[in-house]
Amino acid sequence: KSHKELLIPSTPCHAKTNVMFLKTHKTGSSTILNIMFRFAERYNLTVALPAGQLFHLGYPKTFLAQFVEDFEAIGQNYNIMCNHLRFNPSEVQKVMASNTFYFSILRNPIFQLESSYVYYKDTVPAFRTSKDVNEYLASPMKYYHPADYKENIYARNIMWFDFGYNNNAENNKKYIHRVLKDIEQNFHLILIADYFDESMILLKHTLCWDLDDVIYFKLNSRSQDTVQTLTPESKEQIKVWCSLDWQLYLHFNQSFWRRIEETIGLEELEKEVNHLRTRQKELMETCVLDQKAVGKEHIKNKALLPFQSGATNILGYNLKEGLDSRTLETCQKMVVPELQYMSYLYAVQHPHKKRKQLDLPLLQTSFQEK
Repeated sequence: KSHKELLIPSTPCHAKTNVMFLKTHKTGSSTILNIMFRFAERYNLTVALPAGQLFHLGYPKTFLAQFVEDFEAIGQNYNIMCNHLRFNPSEVQKVMASNTFYFSILRNPIFQLESSYVYYKDTVPAFRTSKDVNEYLASPMKYYHPADYKENIYARNIMWFDFGYNNNAENNKKYIHRVLKDIEQNFHLILIADYFDESMILLKHTLCWDLDDVIYFKLNSRSQDTVQTLTPESKEQIKVWCSLDWQLYLHFNQSFWRRIEETIGLEELEKEVNHLRTRQKELMETCVLDQKAVGKEHIKNKALLPFQSGATNILGYNLKEGLDSRTLETCQKMVVPELQYMSYLYAVQHPHKKRKQLDLPLLQTSFQEK
């Protein structure tokens, strides 16, 4: 060892177990939800799950503590909160301990809006009435009617909305500055979906987790043939039409890279990202038939079929046959779509409550009743 190394005391850190993840839309957040759920199970943590038959924590309503199952009884003793909600710090603080770590994820609005368009094509009036994403962006006000703003939240500045702000606000420098400051005060870390693996390494370091805690298989992604190609004009238009999200993204993309340089360094980052990808590949080879995600019509076990939406084909996985029970369980948990996983955790955490009504077969009992 060089002298220099000896001077640095190695301080072993403890994994943070009180964590709030603000799940944003079309940003790779379903994959992070799976990471959070697996972590919760590994450490036997309590998750703030949607009450009753809700599938989200009240979304798109602004979050209230009462949207969490058993909040009256459990109070501020939840460790993990990660289901969709519209951020409302004072109410979230009623549920989460004061030492909770808050993080979220953003995505380049250019890719994010195209993804929203295809996913919410049937439900959002502004999307439904336009032919394709380029036609919509050529003149959004033709399709986006302020009267439908509640139905149209996915059609403009959706990330701004998820963070609890008005997604139709004027693009005003002072206002934007105030909101960015606000978010910086409420969140310890903002990840960037466009650099997902780098984000996972930064998350691992910041929360003092293990590599296996942030290993993932990409969930809720769609088949390539449902991706619409944006024209250069459309890409420019998104920066204007979703200018609040664009500013949000630019700001936190900068702080993301700054944070990496200050804490990990680019060289170490590259090493760890490669390590993550190698480990991921090993797990893929262990778990997944043909080592790839498949379209909805090819998923054999319907319990592993992800929720389908809009004009998308949401991909899922087939597990290999003949895995031993421990491997099977590990593999299963990596590929369970979010609604099934949430319902399963709900049944485990709240055994006396009526189960969530999923129109999907549930996983085999061993996984169910652990």
